[in-house]
Amino acid sequence: MSGFDITQYAQKNPAEVRALFRTGALDVPTAGMCRGYAQANLMILPRDWAQDFRAFTAKNPFACPVLEVIEGTPESRLMARGGNIATDLPAYFLYENGVRTARVTDISAYWTPDSVGFLIGCSFSFEEALMRAGIEMRHIATGRNVPMYKTNRMTVPVGAFSGPIVCSMRPMTPENAKRAQEITACFPNVHGAPLHMGDPAALGIDDIMQPDYGDAVELYPGEIPVFWPCGVTPQAAVEQARPPLAIAHAPGHMFLTDIRNDVLNDFLEQQKQD
Repeated sequence: MSGFDITQYAQKNPAEVRALFRTGALDVPTAGMCRGYAQANLMILPRDWAQDFRAFTAKNPFACPVLEVIEGTPESRLMARGGNIATDLPAYFLYENGVRTARVTDISAYWTPDSVGFLIGCSFSFEEALMRAGIEMRHIATGRNVPMYKTNRMTVPVGAFSGPIVCSMRPMTPENAKRAQEITACFPNVHGAPLHMGDPAALGIDDIMQPDYGDAVELYPGEIPVFWPCGVTPQAAVEQARPPLAIAHAPGHMFLTDIRNDVLNDFLEQQKQD
């Protein structure tokens, strides 16, 4: 997927765009949409797998920062009241026994009273702050999905869940990379500061132009790749754990929340106290 013009959706309200996803009218990556609002990755598991997965996220908070746990019905009660995680994402991946078997745009038929959904922080949320600082997001500028890579950095295992940390990458000058590190460190609930800056071989990435998920983007002369932990990490863990069924967002195709990025940290801290 490349060349999609996101600008017509940049200033829209999240509920408006979720409605488009719900009807199946729009199936594109969400980077740059509804600027100012947090976005979220998704993982849905059977209840008897959810306890270990929640412990796995707690042990791996930068790759898997949980924003909300959804049970009973697929409706969000915290991040987007009335938003439905079974219909309101542009696309989903189905995993059966750890193997990806389908890409669909509605998973209502797969949600059961036994399902537990996890909304997990997404680095698309801090991109607005980086762009305000004058740092280009190459994937948005070129209408592409962000490139994502399985790395040689491993998660802390819990139960059957283990595997590599997946990282998203954004090219930047070294000067902008330092500024981006300072800016994103203030967003711990959406992956925080970079995991690595520079040589991709240090993360076990042989070819930066061959991402495991998303689209390749060009690095210009004088730029370095900057890697952040990514909310696709749970999908790599599901491949190892092999639950009978797991449902995730298609990488880059996120749940748009109603919570603004500039209040997200305080909002989540308040929820812990309530």
